[in-house]
Amino acid sequence: MALAPPPATSQPPELELAPLRLPWDLRLTPEQFERVCQANPEAVLELRADGHLIVMTPTGGETGSRNSRLLIQLGIALSCCKLSLRIFDSSTGFRLPDGSVLSPDAALLLEERWLALTPQQRRGFPPLCPDLVLELASPSDEGPRGVSALRRKMDQYQANGARLGWLLLPEERAVEIWREGQQGMAERLDNTTRLDGAELAEGLALELEEIWGV
Repeated sequence: MALAPPPATSQPPELELAPLRLPWDLRLTPEQFERVCQANPEAVLELRADGHLIVMTPTGGETGSRNSRLLIQLGIALSCCKLSLRIFDSSTGFRLPDGSVLSPDAALLLEERWLALTPQQRRGFPPLCPDLVLELASPSDEGPRGVSALRRKMDQYQANGARLGWLLLPEERAVEIWREGQQGMAERLDNTTRLDGAELAEGLALELEEIWGV
């Protein structure tokens, strides 16, 4: 006796991707990447300009604590700024002009630029580069959170229009400052305890001793 075929469905079943396994040579458009992220909300991913995926790893306890303190300080600093800025955490992906989708540890965006986006653009990956990007290096130089990889990201932010970039190096108690118009170059501050962002917004500053001391 022949078995009846299963009833037809209007949509294909969801693919099971746990853990996420994709071909090494897979290349995605930003639109496809957004669909992958929606289907894998537990995965931490970024997209290179050439369409290759960057698979991030969860942060360790110290880095996570520093990230939290960084966001709290930024929130306090914004109340002192004369410019209206919006803050974003490390879960926010920005679709840069070169087609990549990157997620800085923290970012600031001028309110007027945010309001210029459509509601749909705000719900997805905002199609712009933030005005200020911050990255916090992990103790090891290995992987996408290491200093070498983050320097490449800072260079990419700079090339895509970021006005200011701060790369924090807790193990060295140092900061690299990446400025608009100085492609591939950064100013290094050693043993610094305060970071002043007045060149972007008067009153914007971070007290780094609280972050170094985690």
